[in-house]
Amino acid sequence: MASESKLCSATHTARAAVIAALSLLVWLSACGQIITRPTATPMPPTSVPALTPAATQRPTSTPAPYTPEPTATPTVTPTPVIYAIRSGDTLLGIANRFGVSVAAIQESNGILDPRSLRVGQELIIPTAGDDTEAGAEPTATSTPLPYTIENIFFAETPLGGLWCFGEVVNRAGQPLEGVNLAISLLDADNQVLSRKEGAPVADLVDTNDRAPFALLFASAPASFASYLAEPLTAIPAYLGSYYRDLEVRADEGSGANFGIYQVSGQVFNVGPEDAVEVTLVVTLYDAVGRVMGVRRAEPEHNVIPRGGHTEFDIDLVPASGPVVSYRIIPQARRNHP
Repeated sequence: MASESKLCSATHTARAAVIAALSLLVWLSACGQIITRPTATPMPPTSVPALTPAATQRPTSTPAPYTPEPTATPTVTPTPVIYAIRSGDTLLGIANRFGVSVAAIQESNGILDPRSLRVGQELIIPTAGDDTEAGAEPTATSTPLPYTIENIFFAETPLGGLWCFGEVVNRAGQPLEGVNLAISLLDADNQVLSRKEGAPVADLVDTNDRAPFALLFASAPASFASYLAEPLTAIPAYLGSYYRDLEVRADEGSGANFGIYQVSGQVFNVGPEDAVEVTLVVTLYDAVGRVMGVRRAEPEHNVIPRGGHTEFDIDLVPASGPVVSYRIIPQARRNHP
């Protein structure tokens, strides 16, 4: 029994040892095992196309067709040359001096017989463009000047100055205002010695009417060979500001040949309104119609009610004499409130 007991104990011990060894082996196996987690195989990236925004084309601005401003084309108005005939002048000599033909001068002045010319007579000298040869193609007719300058007369002053009297004649077919002109004194070579600009004494130059002017050359040359009369400006008159219903009555002129000349009379308002700023322009003429005296003056009253009248008495000193005739131009403004 004792041996069986020992055998059982040994068997039990051996069995226990085997179990322990197996346990240890299992434990060691467990401790020595390397557990490797499966590595996820990366999938190749799916290429996502970049979103490129569609380029939207900007609208092209279409500019409106450009119309350039019209270029101002100046209207060239021919300036007539007025030449006063001197002793010894001939049409051929005058034509050569100004570079035109004798026929052009005759045609411009209506001269049939050159022997009829006289000293002091004024000739219109045409421009070179007006001198068209026979057979040449006709050119466009230039716009005629709105007025001419006539009846010029020169008179020296006691202080060494020189007066130039004359008239502008309205040939525009409508009343004019803003009239300006120039007178140039020329030497024998047609070079300007002195020049003076001015305006007529009357503000309004009526249709087919005339208005006087008087220009003073305070420092005039000792002498001059000829002169040039140039129309400068003129515009259609605005008649709304003028009062034209005035009449001069019972007028008369008297005076010595070289003394004070007196013009007197009455001016009547024959229109429907009152006239204000009434003035009278008086012109004196010699035997050949040249202007030899000009004055603008007020009557006794410069406001004339409708249906009323006033007196005037105006003194002038003529540049020469004798005075053969005179002319009176009444002018006034409307009485606007």
